[in-house]
Amino acid sequence: MEHYIFKQLRFVRENTLSQVVGMKDEESLFIPKVFNNNIKWNLGHIYVIQEKFGFQIIGEETKLPNYFMELFSTGTKPIDWGDQALPTIQELIQLLKNQIDRIEQNLEGRLDDVIVPYTTSTGLTLSTLKELISFCLYHEGMHFDAIKSIKRMIQNN
Repeated sequence: MEHYIFKQLRFVRENTLSQVVGMKDEESLFIPKVFNNNIKWNLGHIYVIQEKFGFQIIGEETKLPNYFMELFSTGTKPIDWGDQALPTIQELIQLLKNQIDRIEQNLEGRLDDVIVPYTTSTGLTLSTLKELISFCLYHEGMHFDAIKSIKRMIQNN
């Protein structure tokens, strides 16, 4: 039986991706004046953080293209990208679609496993796999809101 947390991950991810289906790549690069980032950065950042919390922190293999950390880690900004080759919006969508399946396959039956405590940048200490994944719901929700807001600004231009 599917654990509720995987249902929630799928629900949140489907909502995130519904905001960008059919979006043109150039639209995903628009940075409104009141933001530091664009939709492409938010999608890549969601992917990077979910890889960190679903795999890296617990010593599992991640699927991060080499340049993703320098593009999408916490503290990065599109203004610093320079001439770096960027993934297309479609590539990001595909990575994000596949990620939830990989997390569920990897963590199914292990959600109550205790980990070496990990403290987030916001000061919350997490000590089980379930707590790591629950935090991802909060994190993606924040970036979902940013994506929705930027998309609204794109549509109003």
